[in-house]
Amino acid sequence: MAKRERIRAVDTAWLRMDRPNNLMMIIGVIIFEGRLDFERLKRTLEVRLLPYRRFRQKVRVDTTCSWWEDDPEFDINHHLHRTALPGDAGKGELQDLVAELVSSPFDQARPLWQFHVVENYRGGESVGTAMIMRIHHAIGDGIALIGVMNSLTDEYADAPLGEFDNSRRMDEDAEEEENNRWRLFFELEPTTNTMTAGIRFSASPWVKYLGLLKDPGQAMNHVKTVAGIAGEIAWLAAMPADAQTRLKGTPGVSKRVTWSEPILLPEIKTVGKVFGCSVNDVLLSAVAGALSTYLTEEGEVFGEVDIRALVPVNLRKPGDNNKLGNEFGMVTLDLPVGIDNPLARLYETRRRMEQLKHSDQAMAALTILSAAGQMPKFVQDLVLDLLATKASVVMTNVPGPQQTRYMAGSRIVQQMFWVPQSGNIGMGVSILSYDGKVQIGLLTDAGMVPDPQRVIACFVPEFEKILYILLLEPDSPNLTPEDIEAKLAPGLNRLSPADKTRKTRTARNAGRETATGVAANSAAQETQPRNRIPKRFR
Repeated sequence: MAKRERIRAVDTAWLRMDRPNNLMMIIGVIIFEGRLDFERLKRTLEVRLLPYRRFRQKVRVDTTCSWWEDDPEFDINHHLHRTALPGDAGKGELQDLVAELVSSPFDQARPLWQFHVVENYRGGESVGTAMIMRIHHAIGDGIALIGVMNSLTDEYADAPLGEFDNSRRMDEDAEEEENNRWRLFFELEPTTNTMTAGIRFSASPWVKYLGLLKDPGQAMNHVKTVAGIAGEIAWLAAMPADAQTRLKGTPGVSKRVTWSEPILLPEIKTVGKVFGCSVNDVLLSAVAGALSTYLTEEGEVFGEVDIRALVPVNLRKPGDNNKLGNEFGMVTLDLPVGIDNPLARLYETRRRMEQLKHSDQAMAALTILSAAGQMPKFVQDLVLDLLATKASVVMTNVPGPQQTRYMAGSRIVQQMFWVPQSGNIGMGVSILSYDGKVQIGLLTDAGMVPDPQRVIACFVPEFEKILYILLLEPDSPNLTPEDIEAKLAPGLNRLSPADKTRKTRTARNAGRETATGVAANSAAQETQPRNRIPKRFR
């Protein structure tokens, strides 16, 4: 009899979230320099990927729950495919293929993943290779899967294949212990409803509760946590639906996929350092600006209206990033698309993100997902449909390796990925850093946003507006957004987008030391009071 193990509640929720118009798969693309050795890639997957048991297990559903079950007929050739694009295949043709695969369901009789090797991709002047990876969200979230992908790569081209590093995954004994912990939870849960009211569906808080028996002095802190999570759940339920824009509606099956040109990560860090913002703040603000530009061109009128995004938050403990499964919550971020001034928009994004960091929203969302995974499917659908009405976009940021990596002997040039959208959400924005660069991936419903490249085309100019301010006015961190607008907006408005990009790049190339010097200046002044920001931007 094939060995099987019960699927955790939160992973069950993602498993059952599949709909014909929104499949719950994480899809990624890796661009390689030159030809990829297909047979060496297959050996790499056999040695380094298949020891992760999830990639050898299929899903079995019975009347009570869902199970991971070893596939006795597993054959890697069912999951690793070679393909070719028609004609002189470039970025457009690859995007079309990715969009087609996003809407193609998995064979439920086999493990829920596939890799497609495109052997004639011409991303630049020479022919290279692209690999499209499709993995069901029930197997793992973005943080877990980037860890899996990293385990398939090396620091140099001729690195030996080696053996699988068991430290990169939770071993089978630890997995069995985790399953026993869940069985214990289901047996004792009725006697602990009061103590674990808001968080009883999450294994980690349950373990913390068991620890209270040894340290009763911590009980009050956990009671406060439960109350905070219960309050966040109530707040999420009462939150009004998101603004009605072209991003809202009923998605169809057809999707569109695109990605941006890379942006240098050191430039983003410099901008964030000088303006007292995180890299994430800078990127989210630029995305908000790009959406604002696109929707305004489409005739949308904002005023004080924002667009709400669901932003995943990693809830793993340190050292657990390579553990498969889903260990994240979500927060709702109101993107300040109604603010035209790029600096004011950046400050407002920072303020809102700071508020979310001190809330229990992420754990509340994980609690809801875990609870939904134990409910009948029709009840889960009702709960998740309600949550999906609260937002129009899913936005996620996953850090990749910050040095050049090789897979099966070939150098990885670019990496991108896209997250699925639950319910009737029709847009997903994915941010991935790799080798000192950042790229934005955009997945849209073809009926809502048939031309996502227009949104992506606005992203880099939105970032460059802030960089432009910094390069032309080094004292800008000490200015208010009103000062910036008065001093620089006329110049910005006179420039076409192409001129802005060209002028900014000229400034970069002529004096990158300027930006570096500004960052050094900012670091030297850390002991001084930070720039004064008007109250409405705090």
